[in-house]
Amino acid sequence: MPHVLKAPLTVEFPFTRSLGPVQSAFLTGLRERVVLGVRGSDGRVLVPPAEYDPVTAEEIRDLVEVAPTGTVTTWAWNHEPRRGQPLGTPFAWVLVRLDGADTALLHALDAPGPDAVRTGMRVRVRWAGERTGAVTDIACFEPYDGEPEPPGGHPGVFEDPVRGIVAPARLDYTYSPGRAQTAYLDALGSRRIVGERCPSCRKVYVPPRGACPTCGVATAEQVEVGPRGTVTTFCIVNIKAKNLDIEVPYVYAHIALDGADLALHARIGSLPYDQVRMGLRVEPVWSEGSRYPDHYRPTGEPDAPYDTYKELL
Repeated sequence: MPHVLKAPLTVEFPFTRSLGPVQSAFLTGLRERVVLGVRGSDGRVLVPPAEYDPVTAEEIRDLVEVAPTGTVTTWAWNHEPRRGQPLGTPFAWVLVRLDGADTALLHALDAPGPDAVRTGMRVRVRWAGERTGAVTDIACFEPYDGEPEPPGGHPGVFEDPVRGIVAPARLDYTYSPGRAQTAYLDALGSRRIVGERCPSCRKVYVPPRGACPTCGVATAEQVEVGPRGTVTTFCIVNIKAKNLDIEVPYVYAHIALDGADLALHARIGSLPYDQVRMGLRVEPVWSEGSRYPDHYRPTGEPDAPYDTYKELL
């Protein structure tokens, strides 16, 4: 079996959004231990509330308080909770129709095991100890065998309403670049740049993809290219990235390496950003002990004529 690399990767970013009057009232209510829905044109109470009527598509703002008790309409058992989920021990994901509501809210149910969960069971909100105006202010639901709790009659008007939220998004996964890119990455370790040639159109792709995107046939013939190349297009970056120790502004460019028929992108360094241009001849710079080029710098050669790289823009 050929050697193929793999590595754990994480994609993570915070998503910031503002809230309209309905979602603001809903999340502020949770902070105050009040659950609000909204009444639609057909009389149904929607929880969580929608900003637009699902029947007429008109904006709706008729807030209605519902009870913190309700009924499980469907559920699924979670045997292995992941990082960031509501509970650290096995629990049930449940859809709960709160008393006074006509739609169901998705959340976690703290139960001793799947045998303790059933459709139709009664549950109650367990509030978080510290609440900030987020759906996590409901820590989870818990089984409940008491009388239905009536809404408190809150009008839905709060001091210091929540105006916006930051929702973290994260994806953890294992990535394998496949046979072709494994060979490409291995070659970089010895400061060589290799691509693969299509047996049909004879184009050389760097980084290699394992198949020709033009002809749709597999590629296998390795071709060493570069290391010098030509800047085809570029952009000036003016926003500093988190955890990236590069002062702005700086330039990222598409670079057509000599012998390649596909431009790769990399940072241009060793000259002012406003002197980077199309046709600039560049070469890679490796840092001490680095497996990959840190950036590309000018070679001092004359600029490449436009006709030599116009098909690689």
